[in-house]
Amino acid sequence: MEKRWKIKDKADANTIQTLQTELGIDATIANLLGQRGFKTFDQAKDFFRPSLTHLHDPFRMKDMDKAIARIKSAFIKNEKILIYGDYDVDGTTAVALAYTFFKDLHKEIDYYIPDRYGEGYGISFKGIDWAIENKFSLIIALDCGIKAIDKVEYANKNNVDFIICDHHRPGDQIPEAVAVLDPQRPDCLYPFKELSGCGIGLKLIQAWLLSENLPIEKLEPFLDLVVVSIASDMVPVIDENRTLACFGLKRINSSPRPGFKAMLELAKVKHELTIMDLVFIIGPRINAAGRIDSGKKAVALLISEDSASALLSGQNINTTNLQRRDLDVKITEEALEMLNADPLLKNYKSTVLFNKEWHKGVIGIVASRLIEKYYRPTIVLTESNGMATGSARSVKDFDIYAAIESCSDLLEQFGGHKYAAGLTLKPENIIAFRNKFESFVSATIPQHLLIPEIEIDEPLSFAAINDKFLRILKQLSPFGQGNPSPVFLTRNVMDSGKVCIVGNNHLKLELYEQTDPKKSFAAIAFGLGHLFDDIYRRRPIDICYTLEENVWNGRTTVQLNVKDIKLSTHEPEGINY
Repeated sequence: MEKRWKIKDKADANTIQTLQTELGIDATIANLLGQRGFKTFDQAKDFFRPSLTHLHDPFRMKDMDKAIARIKSAFIKNEKILIYGDYDVDGTTAVALAYTFFKDLHKEIDYYIPDRYGEGYGISFKGIDWAIENKFSLIIALDCGIKAIDKVEYANKNNVDFIICDHHRPGDQIPEAVAVLDPQRPDCLYPFKELSGCGIGLKLIQAWLLSENLPIEKLEPFLDLVVVSIASDMVPVIDENRTLACFGLKRINSSPRPGFKAMLELAKVKHELTIMDLVFIIGPRINAAGRIDSGKKAVALLISEDSASALLSGQNINTTNLQRRDLDVKITEEALEMLNADPLLKNYKSTVLFNKEWHKGVIGIVASRLIEKYYRPTIVLTESNGMATGSARSVKDFDIYAAIESCSDLLEQFGGHKYAAGLTLKPENIIAFRNKFESFVSATIPQHLLIPEIEIDEPLSFAAINDKFLRILKQLSPFGQGNPSPVFLTRNVMDSGKVCIVGNNHLKLELYEQTDPKKSFAAIAFGLGHLFDDIYRRRPIDICYTLEENVWNGRTTVQLNVKDIKLSTHEPEGINY
């Protein structure tokens, strides 16, 4: 798929000069900091030296005082408390966090994960009935509940209180719960709006520690759970999330809880984990439990206290993940066949597909796979309990939640974010929904958003890549949504003659600039094998890439991870770095 390259605007020249002078860094690194919004030494210092003391006061979140007061009252009265969460990574890590923390303070506590197929997303009447039958009088709901108006009303009538900890957008009405913690509330003045659901759970724990005059370091054992939620839920790795991610990665790399340790052993992972490793190694395994089997098994793994039980739970989840992969491949193939067989659908600016036989647990993954082939807002639907239920995924800079909301008259339920959402509708409304959704997308999406974009931080000469540059660049991590690994552009690059195709259509290269043939770097270009002939013929190319460490046989080298390649149209003499 053809990609468009967009070079970011440089930071303000005065900002670059100030950061260069005060931090003792080169102009390239100073520009990267400036592009990320840092203008002063103190701002940059906090970024490079994160501390748990940088976390915002949790009591700035609306209703936090009410939540803590209600939990303390439940402790005093020895009430039964139920920790309730969604079945995905964010929900299960949030439940594991809250349950693990509070169970050491209160014996009358349990957790509940709704069944994806019998109950659906979020708070369910069945879950509330279970709480009533088992005499729970307080439910702490995590990563869900902000739109559960009728469920909370039902619970109130049955003397069950709710504390809602959510990070999704609210509707026009806020549930009548004892406390509703959600920075997305219009009336919430909390300074950071992009926490994960598990992150909201952590703020609840932080508030408890403050209320008891306990040190903030007591948060550390839970930060491995939080960083997995940050990575898997694709929330921005900025502000508070960056601090949590930094300390969470340290925790999961130095002393992972038994559940994570078991998953890493089963996946045969021995290197230091990054945010992307959590996205592709840990996240899918946790998600597989809720998608194919039961999210309760994911929580059981995450709260395991010994290696033996964790390994057994991990093996079960690993098997479930293999089943998930097979379903993912099969349904993606069927969806692509459906699109290719219908010229009308193929030429739309959106994708809405329905097959009642598709497995509900993988339709979100399939939606993401389809975007790799047809780059446009995508919804994949299947049938569940007589209704059509689906997952939506978007392309960069397009708000798919707003597009779905524009069709709300045809929906029974919906919720989510700008880039990912879920929805439920009657099967007889699918065609009308597809048409209305396509009309909205067609009318509002600029044509350029339908072409994948690679955002380039700045041009770079290979000559600038040295040990100091790489050392400081590494300190910009952890990289993720909102703080991506810097992408550089180098023009008029040549392969040394060693180019070859490896794996599934990937290029392995050794590249040098025409202006300096003596300095070369190993490179990998995933999925770009179709360019082999041009490169083999020694044609000059322009590349955009990230810099990464490659560890092989105990030796660490620098490698270019090439994101895209274009045949060069620039003369070497005209390069201006």
